[in-house]
Amino acid sequence: MPRKPFVSSAALVLIVGFAVLFISGGGRFAVGLTLRPIVDELGWSRSDLGLAVALFLVVSAGGMFVAGFLADRAGPRLVLSGGLLVCALGIGLMCLMTAPWHALLLYGVVYALGSGAASMIPVGVMVTRAFPQRLGIANAVVMSGMSVGQLVMIAALAAAMLTMTWRSVYLMLGLANLVLVPILILAIPKTTAAESKAARPDEGLNLREAARTRQFWLLLVIYAICGFDDFFVSTHVVAFAQDRGVDAFLAGNLLALMGLTGLIGIVAGGAFSDRVGPIWPTVLAFGARVVVFALILIDQSALSVAVFALVFGATFMVTAPLTVVFVKQSFGSRHLGALTGMITMVHQVFGGLGAYFGAAVFDATGTYNTAFVVIGAVSLLAVVLTLMLKRPALAPV
Repeated sequence: MPRKPFVSSAALVLIVGFAVLFISGGGRFAVGLTLRPIVDELGWSRSDLGLAVALFLVVSAGGMFVAGFLADRAGPRLVLSGGLLVCALGIGLMCLMTAPWHALLLYGVVYALGSGAASMIPVGVMVTRAFPQRLGIANAVVMSGMSVGQLVMIAALAAAMLTMTWRSVYLMLGLANLVLVPILILAIPKTTAAESKAARPDEGLNLREAARTRQFWLLLVIYAICGFDDFFVSTHVVAFAQDRGVDAFLAGNLLALMGLTGLIGIVAGGAFSDRVGPIWPTVLAFGARVVVFALILIDQSALSVAVFALVFGATFMVTAPLTVVFVKQSFGSRHLGALTGMITMVHQVFGGLGAYFGAAVFDATGTYNTAFVVIGAVSLLAVVLTLMLKRPALAPV
């Protein structure tokens, strides 16, 4: 009688997916943590790094769409392991940066391509196949790896920067991505093309068919606004806190603590979605953003900055697992990777615009106030658009 494995294959999917997103969650916020030290040492403007972040988000967005397309057909194992190798190369070599074009190439192109492949899209496909029921909470648990990574890794890196340089931060992140590759290959069994095809359901709209529906375009606009909000805040919140007199170490840990509130938000949102559907968790997340953007325009004391960061952090990852839920309930699962990849691609592209928009506003005016007004207004628009979504024609799982 064969021995029962110590850990089930479904549990391994959760563990490995969590680990991939844990590393990603720390790595993608490193620019926000190191923005001021890089600018001060190298004499760059904030727009130089803001442009690199914008390029990263645009390139990684395209990478996510391709990764979703490949994960649908060939399985996520090869996509994820290849992505981690490219991530290790791109972010690790950032320790050698001396000119703005280095950031554009290494972070904006190389790391972006790897991050697009080793992302929530192939992880979401992998988790959805392993957990066809309780889809919201399963994806929320695995995608909480990004929030935990933000909490743990950014806190650790912020502490390390008391005795180490920003260059060491990027070298350490490169090694972390590299170490995860053999673990992923050993933990996730190889899937043949035939097995991957057999795992795909027979029904569901493809991208062209989904694009003929009002639901699809509403989702694209909602996720565009979400990305615009997310990466404006994640890129600039540490520098903004320091501008308002918060100590650099405390400001870095504020970004890390956003990961803790994000963990609470993503798990609560996923569980709530399994009960009432994805619309109301999305409405609540954007509603909370409107409130804190109004707060920070009224009062920019250290306490208000902390409240702003922590409340926004609680909303930061809520919509990530809901992408899979929206797509599966609205359009079916056959083209889950491609459709979630497209929506996430739009999220990332507009995230790049948000990151650059914040830098450009600051460089032009010396404050972020105009950006807060604009982003608060589009968050309110997102509340209205989310309420316009139709309940999915397909029954929730």
